[in-house]
Formats: sequence, C-alpha cells, structure tokens
Amino acid sequence: MSVLGVVGGFVQAVLIVGGAPLLIGVMRQARARLEGRQGPGVLQPWRDLRKLFRKEAITPRGTSEMFRIAPLVLVATALVVAAVAPYVTTASALNPVSDLFAVVALLAMGTATLALAGLDTGTAFGGMGASREVTIIALVEPTLLVAIFALSVRVGSTNLATIVSAMQHDPALVISPVSLLAAVALGVVIIAETGRLPVDNPSTHLELTMVHEAMILEYTGRDLALVELASAMRLTVFLGLLANLFVPWGIATTLTPVALLVGVLAFVVKVGLLGVLLGAGEVFLAKLRLFRVPELLAGSFLLALLAVGASFFLA
Repeated sequence: MSVLGVVGGFVQAVLIVGGAPLLIGVMRQARARLEGRQGPGVLQPWRDLRKLFRKEAITPRGTSEMFRIAPLVLVATALVVAAVAPYVTTASALNPVSDLFAVVALLAMGTATLALAGLDTGTAFGGMGASREVTIIALVEPTLLVAIFALSVRVGSTNLATIVSAMQHDPALVISPVSLLAAVALGVVIIAETGRLPVDNPSTHLELTMVHEAMILEYTGRDLALVELASAMRLTVFLGLLANLFVPWGIATTLTPVALLVGVLAFVVKVGLLGVLLGAGEVFLAKLRLFRVPELLAGSFLLALLAVGASFFLA
C-alpha cells in the first residue's frame, strides 16, 4: 500500500461512481444521433437514478435476504474493483486485490449474486433470466481470465498494475499479435458480460429476449437504482480495463496534481471513446439468437487460447 495507491483509489472510485451514468448517457446519445433522434440528453441516467433513489423499495412476498442484499453486493464488488484496479494510477490501495484472479472473482461474485436474486423471486422471467445469465457467465469468465493471462505471461505477474506498468514502459508489448488476439477476445467478453448487443439488448421490452433485465423486473425504488448504478459502473470498469491494458499511456505514476489530472483526463477520453464506439456499433447490430451466443463466446475463448500460445512462442 502506498500514498499514491490510496489517493488514486479514492479518485478512481469517485470518478467511476460519478461518471458511469454519464457514460451510459453518452452512449445513448451517440446511438440516438445515428438513428436520427434528438435523444434524452447525457444527464438523463442521473435524473433517472435521482428519481429512483427518492422512491420506496418494495420487496416481493416470499423473497429471502438474498434478494435484499444483491444490489448492495453488486455495487460493493464494482466499487472495490474501481478502487484497486489500475485506471488513473499504476499503484493500488490494496495490491493483492488488484490481481487478475481476485478482480475476475469479484466481478463474477456480483453477477452470480444477481442471478441468485433473480431465482429468489420465484417468477418465470426471473428464473429464465438467471438461467441465461449463468450460461453466459460460465463461458465469459474463462475467456476473461485466459485473455488477460496471455498478457501476464510476458510480464511474469498476474497483477493488473504490474501488467499495465510493463505495457507502459515497453510499447513493443502492446503492438504484438498477442495483444491483438487478447484485445479482440476481451472485447467480445465485455459485450457479453455487460449485456450489450448482439448478446443482449439493454433497452428491450420483449420479455422472451431478456437476460439482464429479466432478473431485475421485481426491483423497485432504491434497490433498482443501486442495480442500475452498479450495471453502469461495471460497464465503465470493463471498458477501463480494456483501455488501460492495451492503451496504457497517460496513467499517473507519481503523486503530483498534474500527473493525477492527466490520468483522470486520459481515463475519461479513452473510456468515452470506447463507449461511443460501442453505442454507435449497436445501431448496426441485431440481437443474436440465444443458441448462437455460445458459438460467439467459444470463438472468443479460442482467440484467448491462441493469445496464450503466441505469448509463449513469441516470448
């Protein structure tokens, strides 16, 4: 633990909590413009959250504590990752927690908890969404681990901060077949994990096509606000990892106001550009049939395995 890690972790947590809804607003606005609509505005997600936080949360009859604590666990896991992963600085407040396996486990725990909450409601749609989510996460998490592990082979460490620092000081590691294969695999994983097209449609109203939305149909008020905030934070966290693992420049390495400001601006620009590209790409994509999703994720896993193999042969 270092002073830079503590200060950077606090800045990262505040930045991601405050900026995640804005990222969703930017993505929706970009999509609206390409579709010829004016759009609700970048600040609309924050207005929706403010409205939901003012409403009372209603718990369905027959649910257990799992349904009640799931939103808190989802926010807590995303917040911990936001504080310890290398987003604004290469130092970490809790260095052991910034390990690849710990970060992936935390994100998986949030997803699994929400799936259990969907099952806890006892409704058909909640169970259907949870079943689909578990199927997707079973294919996504191995790919996420293997894709980032391919980058760690050449560095000799699975610590995310160490990987980013090595990439930052040796550009040859970024411009290589290993990084290209891992980046494509990680990009597909992020789309599936965050429920974006073509795997899932976050704005759908057709119950039979829902995955993430089917699990949260019973949430209202403050609980729904926490779930929506956590979903936006998870998207920001994943896009931040994709940006800093493959475009690591601009991250602060010293505890100076200028370095931290540059780190914040670099993070905002990189994640904002990725968000705009993701939102714009969804205009030209249609949702895949559920039975075709495993084929897409299997392809991404194969790319991740190729990246691992290439990392050993090209080392």
